[in-house]
Amino acid sequence: METELYKGKAVADKIKEDLRKRIAVLKEKNLQPKLCIIRVGANEDDLSYERGIRKNCDNLGIEAETLELPMDISQEDLEAALIGANQDPKIHGIMIFRPLPKHLDEGKISRLIDPEKDIDAMNPENLSRLFLGINKGFVPCTPQAVIELLDFYGFDFEGANVAILGRSLVVGKPLAMLFLEKNSTVTICHSRTKNTQEITKKADLVVAALGKAKMIDESYFTEDSIVVDVGINVDEDGKLCGDVDRENVLGKVKALTPVPGGIGSVTSTLLMEHIVRACENTIK
Repeated sequence: METELYKGKAVADKIKEDLRKRIAVLKEKNLQPKLCIIRVGANEDDLSYERGIRKNCDNLGIEAETLELPMDISQEDLEAALIGANQDPKIHGIMIFRPLPKHLDEGKISRLIDPEKDIDAMNPENLSRLFLGINKGFVPCTPQAVIELLDFYGFDFEGANVAILGRSLVVGKPLAMLFLEKNSTVTICHSRTKNTQEITKKADLVVAALGKAKMIDESYFTEDSIVVDVGINVDEDGKLCGDVDRENVLGKVKALTPVPGGIGSVTSTLLMEHIVRACENTIK
């Protein structure tokens, strides 16, 4: 059998097309969507991530500035910088690169970021809005990307049996809430789950979000399985790969999101959508 690949580019392109229209409307009202990136130090991974974000901003006409702070910055000075961004009316979205150096209290910083500018859903206030079913806050981009991609490819959420592998606050738990809002039935599997393969084989959809390279093979699926691979890992050859062993699974499942080329591009585009929405919210 042939496995259908659920690629992310078409989904991201559709979102970008909509964003360009929304940004044009904002600019007619003399509003310029603006992102403030707060980066402590100059870690190469952070710099690479920042370049990608800035490129997306440039392509869409979103202004971006980076507040680069020294590695040895004090908690008080970091808080002051964040409060300044919170209070700046020209800044609509704030993104703080994590993890922060160990001498800084990341939890306190998370709670300090303005929920209305918290485009990366770092503040617990935004997660609580999601769990309470209040559709006002920002949802973490990766779980939202999973829903957007499945929606694009016509997945029937209503009553679907969904198995999520992973229970992190970044993906697993918020994604479960999003599926519940769509009236799906959700099982979260984790390291202590018994008979995980029996659960995933009975599911209509399996989302792999464990963070372990190529851990999931064909034994977790049937030929009717739809598989969304959220993992971003590096394999033994230094190449990007997902949590699913793609070569092992291809031709043995109904559909699969590739890594790279799947969820990642949708996730980065939704970050742009959050900036635009935060700007729009200042009008409301």
